[in-house]
Amino acid sequence: MTQLPILIIGGAGKTGARVNTLLRGRGLTTRPVSRSTEIPFDWNQPETWPSALEGISAAYITYQPDLAVEGAAEAVAALAGLAREKNLERLVLLSGRGEPGAQRAEEVLQAADVPWTVVRASWFNQNFSEGYLLESVLAGEVALPAGAVAEPFVDANDIAEVVTAALTDPRHAGRLYEVTGPRALTFAEAVAEISHAAGRSIHYRRISSEEFASGLRQAGLTEDLVSLLDELFAVVLDGRNSAVTYGVEEALDRAPRDFSDYARGAAANGAWRI
Repeated sequence: MTQLPILIIGGAGKTGARVNTLLRGRGLTTRPVSRSTEIPFDWNQPETWPSALEGISAAYITYQPDLAVEGAAEAVAALAGLAREKNLERLVLLSGRGEPGAQRAEEVLQAADVPWTVVRASWFNQNFSEGYLLESVLAGEVALPAGAVAEPFVDANDIAEVVTAALTDPRHAGRLYEVTGPRALTFAEAVAEISHAAGRSIHYRRISSEEFASGLRQAGLTEDLVSLLDELFAVVLDGRNSAVTYGVEEALDRAPRDFSDYARGAAANGAWRI
Protein backbone atom coordinates (compact mmCIF):
# COMPACT_ATOMS: atom_id res chain seq x y z
CA MET A 1 0.00 0.00 0.00
CA THR A 2 1.33 3.42 -1.00
CA GLN A 3 2.00 5.68 1.93
CA LEU A 4 0.41 9.11 1.88
CA PRO A 5 2.80 12.07 1.89
CA ILE A 6 3.83 13.92 5.04
CA LEU A 7 3.16 17.67 4.88
CA ILE A 8 5.96 20.02 5.93
CA ILE A 9 4.78 23.58 6.44
CA GLY A 10 7.79 25.80 5.94
CA GLY A 11 9.60 23.12 3.95
CA ALA A 12 12.50 25.41 3.08
CA GLY A 13 13.08 26.63 6.65
CA LYS A 14 15.92 25.72 8.99
CA THR A 15 14.11 22.77 10.51
CA GLY A 16 11.63 22.06 7.70
CA ALA A 17 14.32 21.45 5.09
CA ARG A 18 16.16 19.15 7.47
CA VAL A 19 13.00 17.20 8.32
CA ASN A 20 12.30 16.86 4.61
CA THR A 21 15.77 15.44 3.99
CA LEU A 22 15.51 12.99 6.90
CA LEU A 23 12.07 11.72 5.86
CA ARG A 24 13.09 11.27 2.23
CA GLY A 25 16.21 9.49 3.40
CA ARG A 26 13.88 6.92 4.93
CA GLY A 27 12.12 6.49 1.62
CA LEU A 28 9.04 8.44 2.70
CA THR A 29 7.07 10.78 0.48
CA THR A 30 6.87 14.39 1.58
CA ARG A 31 5.04 17.54 0.57
CA PRO A 32 7.11 20.58 1.62
CA VAL A 33 4.99 23.71 1.19
CA SER A 34 5.32 27.46 1.40
CA ARG A 35 3.76 30.46 -0.33
CA SER A 36 5.83 29.80 -3.46
CA THR A 37 5.49 26.01 -3.90
CA GLU A 38 3.40 24.37 -6.63
CA ILE A 39 0.80 23.52 -4.01
CA PRO A 40 1.00 26.75 -2.00
CA PHE A 41 0.46 27.24 1.71
CA ASP A 42 0.11 30.71 3.19
CA TRP A 43 -0.80 31.27 6.83
CA ASN A 44 -2.44 34.56 5.81
CA GLN A 45 -4.60 32.88 3.15
CA PRO A 46 -6.66 30.07 4.72
CA GLU A 47 -8.09 29.24 1.31
CA THR A 48 -4.70 27.67 0.46
CA TRP A 49 -4.85 25.23 3.37
CA PRO A 50 -7.34 22.56 2.13
CA SER A 51 -5.40 21.64 -1.01
CA ALA A 52 -2.13 21.50 0.96
CA LEU A 53 -3.71 19.08 3.45
CA GLU A 54 -5.43 16.97 0.82
CA GLY A 55 -4.27 13.35 0.72
CA ILE A 56 -1.61 13.53 3.41
CA SER A 57 -1.01 11.36 6.46
CA ALA A 58 0.65 13.75 8.92
CA ALA A 59 1.89 17.32 9.16
CA TYR A 60 4.83 19.21 10.62
CA ILE A 61 3.60 22.68 11.60
CA THR A 62 5.89 25.70 11.75
CA TYR A 63 4.28 29.12 12.02
CA GLN A 64 5.65 32.28 10.43
CA PRO A 65 6.81 34.68 11.65
CA ASP A 66 6.40 33.35 15.21
CA LEU A 67 3.76 31.82 17.46
CA ALA A 68 4.09 34.87 19.72
CA VAL A 69 2.29 37.12 17.22
CA GLU A 70 -1.37 37.99 17.52
CA GLY A 71 -3.69 35.52 15.81
CA ALA A 72 -1.18 32.65 15.71
CA ALA A 73 -3.09 30.40 18.14
CA GLU A 74 -6.33 30.98 16.24
CA ALA A 75 -4.65 30.04 12.96
CA VAL A 76 -3.20 26.85 14.46
CA ALA A 77 -6.63 25.97 15.88
CA ALA A 78 -8.24 26.39 12.46
CA LEU A 79 -5.56 24.30 10.78
CA ALA A 80 -5.86 21.56 13.41
CA GLY A 81 -9.62 21.51 12.90
CA LEU A 82 -9.10 21.04 9.17
CA ALA A 83 -6.61 18.26 9.90
CA ARG A 84 -9.25 16.50 11.99
CA GLU A 85 -11.77 16.78 9.16
CA LYS A 86 -9.27 15.26 6.75
CA ASN A 87 -8.44 12.42 9.18
CA LEU A 88 -4.75 13.13 9.60
CA GLU A 89 -2.93 10.58 11.72
CA ARG A 90 -0.72 13.05 13.61
CA LEU A 91 0.39 16.66 13.95
CA VAL A 92 3.79 17.85 15.16
CA LEU A 93 4.10 21.50 16.20
CA LEU A 94 7.32 23.46 16.54
CA SER A 95 6.66 25.69 19.54
CA GLY A 96 8.64 28.30 21.46
CA ARG A 97 10.07 28.06 24.95
CA GLY A 98 8.86 30.72 27.36
CA GLU A 99 6.40 32.31 24.93
CA PRO A 100 2.82 32.62 26.25
CA GLY A 101 1.47 32.88 22.70
CA ALA A 102 3.22 29.67 21.74
CA GLN A 103 1.75 27.87 24.73
CA ARG A 104 -1.73 28.98 23.66
CA ALA A 105 -1.07 27.43 20.25
CA GLU A 106 -0.02 24.20 21.97
CA GLU A 107 -3.28 24.12 23.91
CA VAL A 108 -5.50 24.51 20.85
CA LEU A 109 -3.52 21.85 19.02
CA GLN A 110 -3.95 19.43 21.90
CA ALA A 111 -7.71 20.09 21.92
CA ALA A 112 -8.17 19.23 18.24
CA ASP A 113 -8.63 15.48 18.72
CA VAL A 114 -5.73 14.57 16.39
CA PRO A 115 -2.70 12.69 17.78
CA TRP A 116 -0.11 15.40 18.49
CA THR A 117 3.47 16.03 19.53
CA VAL A 118 4.88 19.40 20.60
CA VAL A 119 8.56 20.25 20.20
CA ARG A 120 9.51 23.38 22.15
CA ALA A 121 12.70 25.18 21.20
CA SER A 122 14.24 28.61 21.49
CA TRP A 123 17.46 30.00 19.97
CA PHE A 124 18.96 27.82 17.21
CA ASN A 125 22.71 27.38 16.79
CA GLN A 126 22.16 27.93 13.08
CA ASN A 127 20.95 31.51 13.59
CA PHE A 128 24.66 32.35 13.57
CA SER A 129 25.42 30.55 10.31
CA GLU A 130 22.19 30.39 8.30
CA GLY A 131 19.97 33.05 9.83
CA TYR A 132 19.81 36.75 10.49
CA LEU A 133 23.05 36.83 12.54
CA LEU A 134 25.25 35.47 9.73
CA GLU A 135 25.92 38.89 8.21
CA SER A 136 27.02 40.23 11.59
CA VAL A 137 29.35 37.30 12.18
CA LEU A 138 30.92 37.80 8.76
CA ALA A 139 31.35 41.50 9.53
CA GLY A 140 33.21 40.63 12.73
CA GLU A 141 30.78 42.07 15.25
CA VAL A 142 27.49 40.76 16.64
CA ALA A 143 25.56 43.57 18.34
CA LEU A 144 22.41 42.60 20.23
CA PRO A 145 20.44 43.76 23.29
CA ALA A 146 21.37 40.65 25.26
CA GLY A 147 23.52 40.79 28.37
CA ALA A 148 24.70 38.17 30.82
CA VAL A 149 21.61 35.94 30.53
CA ALA A 150 22.61 32.48 29.37
CA GLU A 151 20.76 30.54 26.66
CA PRO A 152 21.11 26.77 26.02
CA PHE A 153 21.29 27.12 22.23
CA VAL A 154 19.85 24.09 20.43
CA ASP A 155 20.99 22.60 17.14
CA ALA A 156 18.47 22.61 14.28
CA ASN A 157 19.62 19.10 13.37
CA ASP A 158 18.56 17.84 16.80
CA ILE A 159 15.16 19.51 16.41
CA ALA A 160 14.74 17.91 12.99
CA GLU A 161 15.57 14.46 14.32
CA VAL A 162 13.06 14.81 17.17
CA VAL A 163 10.38 16.00 14.73
CA THR A 164 11.13 13.16 12.33
CA ALA A 165 10.82 10.63 15.14
CA ALA A 166 7.50 12.16 16.19
CA LEU A 167 6.16 12.04 12.63
CA THR A 168 7.09 8.41 12.10
CA ASP A 169 6.73 6.67 15.46
CA PRO A 170 3.37 6.60 17.31
CA ARG A 171 5.20 6.23 20.63
CA HIS A 172 5.78 9.99 20.56
CA ALA A 173 2.07 10.85 20.38
CA GLY A 174 0.86 13.02 23.24
CA ARG A 175 4.40 14.04 24.23
CA LEU A 176 5.83 17.51 24.76
CA TYR A 177 9.58 17.65 24.18
CA GLU A 178 11.35 20.78 25.37
CA VAL A 179 14.68 20.69 23.58
CA THR A 180 17.91 22.53 24.35
CA GLY A 181 21.61 22.08 23.93
CA PRO A 182 23.61 20.45 26.76
CA ARG A 183 24.81 23.74 28.30
CA ALA A 184 23.84 27.39 28.49
CA LEU A 185 25.98 30.18 27.03
CA THR A 186 25.63 33.93 26.95
CA PHE A 187 25.63 35.48 23.49
CA ALA A 188 29.10 36.83 24.21
CA GLU A 189 30.35 33.33 25.05
CA ALA A 190 28.70 31.87 21.95
CA VAL A 191 30.32 34.49 19.72
CA ALA A 192 33.70 33.80 21.39
CA GLU A 193 33.37 30.10 20.53
CA ILE A 194 32.52 31.00 16.94
CA SER A 195 35.55 33.32 16.80
CA HIS A 196 37.80 30.51 18.04
CA ALA A 197 36.35 27.98 15.57
CA ALA A 198 36.51 30.40 12.64
CA GLY A 199 40.08 31.40 13.47
CA ARG A 200 39.49 35.14 13.25
CA SER A 201 38.41 38.04 15.42
CA ILE A 202 34.65 38.23 15.97
CA HIS A 203 33.36 40.36 18.85
CA TYR A 204 30.09 40.65 20.72
CA ARG A 205 28.74 44.07 21.68
CA ARG A 206 25.72 44.64 23.85
CA ILE A 207 23.46 47.44 22.64
CA SER A 208 20.27 49.03 23.91
CA SER A 209 16.84 47.93 22.79
CA GLU A 210 16.41 51.34 21.16
CA GLU A 211 19.60 50.97 19.10
CA PHE A 212 18.60 47.44 18.16
CA ALA A 213 15.14 48.50 16.97
CA SER A 214 16.59 51.45 15.07
CA GLY A 215 18.99 49.15 13.23
CA LEU A 216 16.19 46.79 12.29
CA ARG A 217 14.16 49.67 10.86
CA GLN A 218 17.16 50.88 8.88
CA ALA A 219 17.49 47.36 7.48
CA GLY A 220 13.94 47.67 6.14
CA LEU A 221 12.06 45.41 8.55
CA THR A 222 8.39 46.12 9.11
CA GLU A 223 7.21 47.47 12.45
CA ASP A 224 5.54 44.13 13.21
CA LEU A 225 8.86 42.29 12.83
CA VAL A 226 10.74 44.98 14.75
CA SER A 227 8.29 44.60 17.63
CA LEU A 228 8.52 40.80 17.51
CA LEU A 229 12.33 40.70 17.60
CA ASP A 230 12.46 43.35 20.30
CA GLU A 231 10.04 41.27 22.39
CA LEU A 232 12.10 38.11 21.92
CA PHE A 233 15.15 39.87 23.34
CA ALA A 234 13.46 42.04 25.96
CA VAL A 235 10.90 39.55 27.26
CA VAL A 236 11.85 35.97 26.41
CA LEU A 237 15.59 36.45 26.95
CA ASP A 238 15.15 37.35 30.62
CA GLY A 239 16.47 34.12 32.11
CA ARG A 240 13.25 32.12 31.90
CA ASN A 241 14.81 29.78 29.33
CA SER A 242 18.31 29.50 30.81
CA ALA A 243 17.77 26.04 32.29
CA VAL A 244 18.94 23.06 30.26
CA THR A 245 16.16 20.59 29.46
CA TYR A 246 16.29 17.00 28.28
CA GLY A 247 13.83 16.71 25.40
CA VAL A 248 16.46 15.46 22.96
CA GLU A 249 17.50 12.67 25.33
CA GLU A 250 13.86 11.76 26.00
CA ALA A 251 12.98 11.54 22.31
CA LEU A 252 16.18 10.15 20.81
CA ASP A 253 18.00 8.37 23.67
CA ARG A 254 21.15 10.39 23.07
CA ALA A 255 22.67 13.66 24.20
CA PRO A 256 22.11 16.83 22.14
CA ARG A 257 24.88 18.34 20.04
CA ASP A 258 27.13 20.79 21.87
CA PHE A 259 27.55 24.36 20.64
CA SER A 260 31.32 23.96 20.26
CA ASP A 261 30.79 20.94 17.97
CA TYR A 262 28.35 23.00 15.92
CA ALA A 263 30.82 25.90 15.68
CA ARG A 264 33.69 23.67 14.56
CA GLY A 265 31.51 21.95 11.98
CA ALA A 266 30.10 25.18 10.59
CA ALA A 267 33.58 26.68 10.35
CA ALA A 268 34.94 23.59 8.61
CA ASN A 269 32.09 23.81 6.09
CA GLY A 270 32.94 27.41 5.30
CA ALA A 271 29.92 29.07 6.93
CA TRP A 272 31.99 32.04 8.14
CA ARG A 273 34.64 32.12 5.43
CA ILE A 274 35.09 35.57 3.90
